Order: sequence, then structure tokens, then C-alpha cells
Amino acid sequence: MAVSLAHERSLWDAGATIVAGIDEVGRGALAGPVSVGVVALGRCDAWPVGLADSKQLTPAKREEIAVALATFGVARAVGDASNAEIDELGIVAALRVAALRALEALAASGVTVDAILLDGAHDYLTPRPDDLFSAAAADAVPRDAVVIPPVTMVVGGDALCASIAAGSVLAKVARDAQMRAAHAAHPEYGWAGNKGYGAPEHLDAIRLLGPTSLHRVSWRLPEREGSAPESFARE
Repeated sequence: MAVSLAHERSLWDAGATIVAGIDEVGRGALAGPVSVGVVALGRCDAWPVGLADSKQLTPAKREEIAVALATFGVARAVGDASNAEIDELGIVAALRVAALRALEALAASGVTVDAILLDGAHDYLTPRPDDLFSAAAADAVPRDAVVIPPVTMVVGGDALCASIAAGSVLAKVARDAQMRAAHAAHPEYGWAGNKGYGAPEHLDAIRLLGPTSLHRVSWRLPEREGSAPESFARE
């Protein structure tokens, strides 16, 4: 399935000047941050050749397309929420923190987003009254740093929308680079290859050595050999 600008075009036709596509990577990892990529587009009719859902691209192709994305759209940014923030806030609020940081970077560059296309079925961005996730995320980002415009959810949007696919590629490339750098300090966990996800060699290293300072210790990690259970997943 090829990406297109059909969803973006419907929002431009409805009056939006700048549409931002948003996607996340690292949500299911056991270590490292969750990263959210945002790409803001004014009305256009083309995108980098080969752009697709980051999961469908080889590492080399992602790197190649990331270079082309530097001139795609009017602005782009990647925001992170650390493993410590995931442990403190929970993954949903941490996703919002990361997205708000990316949107704040766009706002700081003078770009005002009129509408958002968000990958998936759950809107973790739009604040709701008495929403503890939103309140926790707001405490982690400067107040009034960014106003969230209307959000349109697109299930499978990273394979359908050029703006969301672009966000997924940028987030994936940025997070992978962080995990490769972290691998140098913790080579036993194999992060250069598994990027913090639950690959067999990563799970075996946790059982043998225990978690590092980059692990999400509130999640259900494998028990270290000879130790009592300590961690449980939190959504």
C-alpha cells in the first residue's frame, strides 16, 4: 500500500493551512525513550520517493529517506520521553509528553499547526477534563507552550498518510541512533540490533545482569537470576 496525501488534502480543503502528521516509535520497547515524530505540511502534491511506514523500510532506506525529509514540508521535529518519565507517568502520558515537546519545537520555529493526523485509534494528544494522563503530561512540558489543534485519528496512518509516514521515519531514525549510542555503554544487551525491544539476547541479559538505568523498571521485565520479582507493566 502506497502513502498518499488524501487525508492531508481533505484537511487543507476544509480550511487548514498547516497539517501535521504524527507517529511514535519505541512504545513497546523495554529500554530507552519513546519518540514521537511530527512533520508539518503546507498544501503540496508530492513526497520523497520511497516514503513508507518506517517498519516497512530497511535501516539504510530509512536513513536515505530521512535525508530527503529535511526539505519536505514546512517543519519537522522529534520529541522524546525518557524511560524514567515512562516509569513515572505511564506510557500514555509519556507519549503525550514526547508529542508536546515535538510540537513545541515546531511552535518555537514559528510554525502554527492547524490540524493533526495522528496514527492509530487512541488520541493521546487532545486534553480531556479531569484526565490524569493529560495533567501529568502538562506538568512535564511548559504550560501554554503549545495549543493542540483538532486531531484526526488514522488507523494504519503510517502506511496511508505521507505526513504520518514521514514522522514515523524521522522518529525511528532518531531513536535508533540513541539506542546504538547507548549500546556502547551496555553492549551485553544488544541494543545496536534490538534497539531496546524484547529480543531473546536482550531478555537473557536482563536475567543475567538485571536492568540498567535506561530500562523501564515499572514494566514486566524478566527477573534477574536469584532475585525476587520487582517490576510490573503499567499502561
